[in-house]
Amino acid sequence: MYEEKKEEYAIVLDFMSTGKSFSTRAEPIAQVIGEDFFTLLEAVPKEGTSISIGERVYIGKENRDKISLIKARIPFSQLTETAKSSLPDALTRIIREHEKRFSDFFNDAGPLNIREHSLELLPGIGKKNLNAIIVARKQKRFENFADISSRISFIQDPAKMISRRVMAELEGTERFYLFTKPYQPRPQGYGHRM
Repeated sequence: MYEEKKEEYAIVLDFMSTGKSFSTRAEPIAQVIGEDFFTLLEAVPKEGTSISIGERVYIGKENRDKISLIKARIPFSQLTETAKSSLPDALTRIIREHEKRFSDFFNDAGPLNIREHSLELLPGIGKKNLNAIIVARKQKRFENFADISSRISFIQDPAKMISRRVMAELEGTERFYLFTKPYQPRPQGYGHRM
């Protein structure tokens, strides 16, 4: 049986101590984004726990210290305005903290089909720029973001480039998904209470 991979850690995008304004229950809610798969989730903090925007919290299965329950995976459209404004910084932070994983994307990305390459899905990369990246990575693998920027002149900030792509994927308007999984509503909750 297939088991969906779950997030282990997340960054808090918004915390509503009395819940959403339109909710009938006054239950504290945190909107978070997972570090591994950029999953947008709503979580219930443990009673008496203080959580702040930008905080990294453990949401895995074992002994959560601040999160009691993962209520659900949510689409971008259900994020609060505060969460939406926190999202770009959180994305860039996650990408920078997992630099090897994302610099390896520049090394390992391949074609999507006979006409399109996955690197072309990053903002600012067209056919001409794609060829420059492929030539450079054949000469020597990219070691990190600084290496990419120094060898590929049109890429000034690889983390922000990837962040913009992830944001577009989270908004749900893309044909291909490189870094996220498209949102699909699920009948039951994402996790269980701790």
